[in-house]
Amino acid sequence: MNHEQGRPRMAIIDPNTLAVLGLKQILQQVMPIVSVDTFGSMAELQANHPERYAHFFVAMNIVLENRQFFTEHRRQTIVLTLSLDGGSQFSEFHSLCINVPEQELIRALLTLQQHAHPGGKNLPTLPQVLRQKILSDREIEVMSLIVQGYINKEIADRLNIGLSTVVTHRKNIMDKLGVRSVSALTIYAVMHGYVDINKI
Repeated sequence: MNHEQGRPRMAIIDPNTLAVLGLKQILQQVMPIVSVDTFGSMAELQANHPERYAHFFVAMNIVLENRQFFTEHRRQTIVLTLSLDGGSQFSEFHSLCINVPEQELIRALLTLQQHAHPGGKNLPTLPQVLRQKILSDREIEVMSLIVQGYINKEIADRLNIGLSTVVTHRKNIMDKLGVRSVSALTIYAVMHGYVDINKI
């Protein structure tokens, strides 16, 4: 497998441009070490050296039309489905329902990533800047509770701190990590081992 500068490459093959752009952004948040290329059709993928991709995120209709290729690459293929029961015709593949709220999609991606690469196995190490401990211990506690779904008042009660202190911590966490959503915070917390995926 050819990794450009040690970065695994992922391909998204789906004619739906909006879905592709959204999934690409989420994948790059979930796995900051990967390069993600997007293709609107199977022909585009095949013209761009498909052998260099570690994983293919593929629309159902493209898998059906190119069954032989994806069956040969079943361990690398994740079928993008629109319903939670991906359909028995895709039972041999990993599947990902993209028709769910963002938080659920991120949880599914993180689960897939941890299942496929437990403890980061087969993935290059994160760059030093992403491995550094950026947050204080208290900020890590606050972040952990945020991604588990607690509201500010509950966090204040659990940690015996004032509500305004929670709000300040929350702002500082977002600023330090350069994130703007709870989804992005969830990705950071799970990928750095601060929160067990089963608690979100």
